[in-house]
Amino acid sequence: MPLQQERPLDCYAFLMLREPLEQWAHAPCDLLVIGGGATGLGVAVQAALEGRRVALVEARDFASGTSSRSTKLLHGGVRYLAQGRLKLVWQALRERATVLQLAPHLAQPLSFVVAETSWLSWGVTAFGLKLYAWMAGGLSLGRTQMVSARAMQHVLPSLVCRWPGVRYWDGQFDDARLAVTLANTAAQAGARVRNHTRVSALKQTADGWCAELHDEITGQTAHIQAACVVNAAGVWVDRLRSLALGEGVAPGRAVQPLVQPSQGVHLVVDRATLPLTEAVLVPRTSDGRVLFAVPWLGATVIGTTDTPRQDAPLEPEPTAQELAFLLQETRRCLSLDLQPEQIRSVWVGLRPLVSPAGPGAGRTSALSREHLIAREAPGFWTVTGGKWTTYRSMAAEVLQGVVGQGDLPSPACQVDTRTQRLWGAPEFNTLMPTPDLKGPPGPHLLGSQAGCLSALPGQHTHLGLGLTEAMVRYCARHEWAVTAEDMLARRWRVLFLDSRLAQAMAPRVAEILQQETGLDPELTAFLALCQRYRLPPESPPACASA
Repeated sequence: MPLQQERPLDCYAFLMLREPLEQWAHAPCDLLVIGGGATGLGVAVQAALEGRRVALVEARDFASGTSSRSTKLLHGGVRYLAQGRLKLVWQALRERATVLQLAPHLAQPLSFVVAETSWLSWGVTAFGLKLYAWMAGGLSLGRTQMVSARAMQHVLPSLVCRWPGVRYWDGQFDDARLAVTLANTAAQAGARVRNHTRVSALKQTADGWCAELHDEITGQTAHIQAACVVNAAGVWVDRLRSLALGEGVAPGRAVQPLVQPSQGVHLVVDRATLPLTEAVLVPRTSDGRVLFAVPWLGATVIGTTDTPRQDAPLEPEPTAQELAFLLQETRRCLSLDLQPEQIRSVWVGLRPLVSPAGPGAGRTSALSREHLIAREAPGFWTVTGGKWTTYRSMAAEVLQGVVGQGDLPSPACQVDTRTQRLWGAPEFNTLMPTPDLKGPPGPHLLGSQAGCLSALPGQHTHLGLGLTEAMVRYCARHEWAVTAEDMLARRWRVLFLDSRLAQAMAPRVAEILQQETGLDPELTAFLALCQRYRLPPESPPACASA
């Protein structure tokens, strides 16, 4: 698809990001990473910093799947502690501290208050959270302490508290913006990075692997040769495994699924509806699941569910049972009877849980949250599972495995990604105002790159929820934003915070994106998507039941 003639001269910046796909065919790489979520981007950063020739492609947009739909928590895994997975918790607590250091403009500590219902449960919770803080050691983010019943009223005014609570500390972040930051970090280190580019074929060759790439925006196709491939496609890793290893490669060979998708649903309400300055955790709901209420970017996020699925749609939708559960538990545990007009957005994420070998296959709450790294053929690796908090250590483990198995040589330079600040983060010795991720979004989310906005048109033209025309232009020129969804779902989190506002902002945002890129911003598709992020009319809160 040719660029429109009326594009501005400044469009060159976008073209540098999105070079013609055919150019990729002339530049073989050491490592092709398939999947632009937390895991794939982490691998690309690690490999590029090691001096390798790296290419990363994402079929939709960076973090468009699981990695933009988390509960926005950087955590060691309190419930994993209760399950006795001490090694997982120990590692995650250290990686939590690392992420907070690497991207302080997108991640910060957050206090949690646990609401309990008896002295016995309070004692058990207090002991477990004291152990949690002790395992963090010098990396602990704050003291674990008792919160009196009276003080609980200030934390959660809607709730009549008869029992004290427990305060502990974890972290929160903006997941999608962290993913875009990782993409920029990889690109700055020399990686070729591209969104909206699908792998349509994958074949082993004498020199490694040949992948057929298809640009979903322009329709261009090209082939790229790679010595090694990392399949980091999240809940869709099994599709890539079938392309590389399945029936078409070895007749009669069936590829056994590695992933059991689990669905998590979140509701978003205005801060005035549920005014929180700290996160609230309810450890025991009516069916044993955990309920969170988290202040995030000026709103409050309520979640989440844990429902197994046999499929993995690109845009999963909540079931009536999931909505009823969240609404009922919000009423029961938080004393808040939500009405349809109070719910600004409903969004659903799929978790790639590693399938069990045993009889518990249908219960995703019992499946492993730990990751799996597997060499499934010479030069073909699959990594799945895990969580955002441990993306960096997972990436390091992947590269160690690739070298250890002889698929790639030892790196030209040894790097410790625990000390490599990410794109937009200030230098370690530079003081910047601490961002408040509980407050509304604004230029602070760009970190040290916020200064670039002053040179762009529309710096003072506000579109809504802290977004300016200059920010849209910045994201088109420097963050691969092509479609309205790219911009309003992930570069700026309007769709996740207020789907109606996202719908209202979309036409002007689409207009600016087309000016900058010359490509179709897919406005009609995004407007339809906004409708899907609203509470279904057939599931009003008044009818919610267990």
